[in-house]
Amino acid sequence: MTDDDLAARLRSGDVDAMGEVYDRFADRVYNFCFRRTASWSAAEDAMAAAFLEVWRVRARATAYDGTLLPWLYTVAGNVCRNQLRSQRRHAALRAKLHVVEEDVRVADHADDVAGRVDDERRMAELVAAVSRLGERDREVLVLVAWDGLTYEQAAQVLDVPVGTVRSRLSRSRGRLAELMDRTEEER
Repeated sequence: MTDDDLAARLRSGDVDAMGEVYDRFADRVYNFCFRRTASWSAAEDAMAAAFLEVWRVRARATAYDGTLLPWLYTVAGNVCRNQLRSQRRHAALRAKLHVVEEDVRVADHADDVAGRVDDERRMAELVAAVSRLGERDREVLVLVAWDGLTYEQAAQVLDVPVGTVRSRLSRSRGRLAELMDRTEEER
C-alpha cells in the first residue's frame, strides 16, 4: 500500500491505516523528535503526542511526492515546539518561585546509560548550534539532512523553489560545521 493510499484511508478515519502509519514511521518520527529535543525521554513523549495529533488532524493527511513523512514531520515539529515552549515556561515559573530541583543521579546502571547520556550531550550541543542558524537555513537543514526529505519534498513543505533549498542547505551546512568546531574547541 502506498503512502497516498494510507493518506486517503486516514482521511476517511480508518483505524487500521493509523496502525500502519505508526508501524511504518514511528522510528523516523522518534528520531525526528530526538533531534529537536536532545532527550530520549522527551522524544518518546513527543512521538506519542505526535501520533495522537496525527489521528486528531487525520482529515488533513497528505502525501507529498509519494510519502507521508513531510506531513508527519510537520505535525511532530509542531508538537516538539509546543513541548519545548512548555518546558521553558515551566522552568521560568520554577525560577520565579525559587524552586530548586534536586539533582537525582542513579548509581551505575549500565554502559547504555552512559551512552545515552553522551548521545544527549552531543545532541544538545548540535541542537544548540543548529538553533544559532537563521530560521530559513535551519528549516532546510533539518528537513533534508536530518529528516531525510529530498530537495523536492523540502521545497514542497517550505513552498520555495528547489534551487533555494539547495543554496540554503549548502550555506547552513558550512555554518553548522563552523559552530560545531567552536563547540569542540571550547570543550
